[in-house]
Amino acid sequence: MRRIAFILLMLAAMTANAADKPKTALVIHGGAGVIERSHLSAEDEKAIRADLNRALDAGNAILAKGGAALDAVQAAIEVMEDSPRFNAGKGAVFNARGGHELDAAIMEGNTRRAGAVAGVTTVRHPIELARAVMEHSPHVMLAGAGAEAFADTRPEIERVPNSWFDTEHRRKQLEQAQADEKKQAALGLPPKKGTYFGTVGAVALDAHGHIAAATSTGGMTNKKWGRVGDSPIIGAGTWADANCGVSGTGWGEFYIRNAVAHDICARVAYRGDSLAVAAEEVVDKIVPAAGGDGGAIALDKDGNIATPFNTSGMYRGWVKPDGTRGVAIFRDEK
Repeated sequence: MRRIAFILLMLAAMTANAADKPKTALVIHGGAGVIERSHLSAEDEKAIRADLNRALDAGNAILAKGGAALDAVQAAIEVMEDSPRFNAGKGAVFNARGGHELDAAIMEGNTRRAGAVAGVTTVRHPIELARAVMEHSPHVMLAGAGAEAFADTRPEIERVPNSWFDTEHRRKQLEQAQADEKKQAALGLPPKKGTYFGTVGAVALDAHGHIAAATSTGGMTNKKWGRVGDSPIIGAGTWADANCGVSGTGWGEFYIRNAVAHDICARVAYRGDSLAVAAEEVVDKIVPAAGGDGGAIALDKDGNIATPFNTSGMYRGWVKPDGTRGVAIFRDEK
C-alpha cells in the first residue's frame, strides 16, 4: 500500500513539475507569395525545408537553454539571411539599378525597445545591425548612408561587398520584371501586380515569458527611389509587446497603411480576440480589402501560434510549447 502511495506521489510531483515548466515557442517565415508545387522542383523544395529547419534549430537551441527571445529571433533570422533561397541577405532581390538595398527590424516586447535599418548595402546580417541600433544608439531606425556610417562604428558587424548578395535566380527575376514593366508602359497599362514576395521573420517566446519579433528583407524586385517597405517599420511589418509578437510578409505598402503587425496585437490586447482570430481577420480580410496580399506569423504569451496568409504559399516553421515542430510551404499543409 505504501509502495502504491509513493508511486502516486511521485507521479503527482512529475505532473506538477511538467505543468510548472516555463513555456517556450518559436515561429518563423521565409516569405509569402505565389508558391505553387508545379513551380518548385523537388530539389528546391527539399533545400528550402532544410533551411527552415536549420533556422528553427538555431533559435530553439537558445530557448531550450533558457536564453532570451531576442537572441533566438536573431539567430533564426541570420540562418535565413545566409540562405540564397529567401529574399533577405544572400538571396536579396535586385533593385532597379542592379544592386541590393536591405531592410531589417527587431523588437523586444517586454521593454518595447526596437531597432531598425533601411537601405543598407554592405552589411551581411542586417538584423544584427538593427539590434545594434536598438542597443547602441539613441534611435529606432537608421537608413541608407547613415546606417552604413553607424555600422562603421561597430567592429562586430560583418561587412561584404554589395555583389556578395547576388544570385542568378534573383537577376533573372529583375530582368523579367523590367521586361514586363516596358511592355506594360508600351501598352499604356499600369505596372503588373507583384507575383513574388520575400522577407524572413521570426517571433519567439522565452522561458521568462518575454516575446521578441524580427524581420529582414531585400524588398521588392526592381524597386526604385530608395523604396522602403513594411519590414523595418515598427508596427507595420514588425511588432512585439508583452502579450504578442508579429512578423509580416507581403506587399509592404498595404502593411504600412494598415499597421498590420500592431493591429493584430492590438486586437488581442484591447478587444480580447484570440491570436488566431486577430491574425486571420487582419491578413485575410483587412489587407485584401485594401488591395494587398501576403501573410504573417504571430505568437502570444501562452505560446499560441498563428500563420495566416492569403497567397498560394508561405514558407513557415514552428516549435510549439509542447515541443512539436514542423515546416510547411503550401496552403494544404498544417
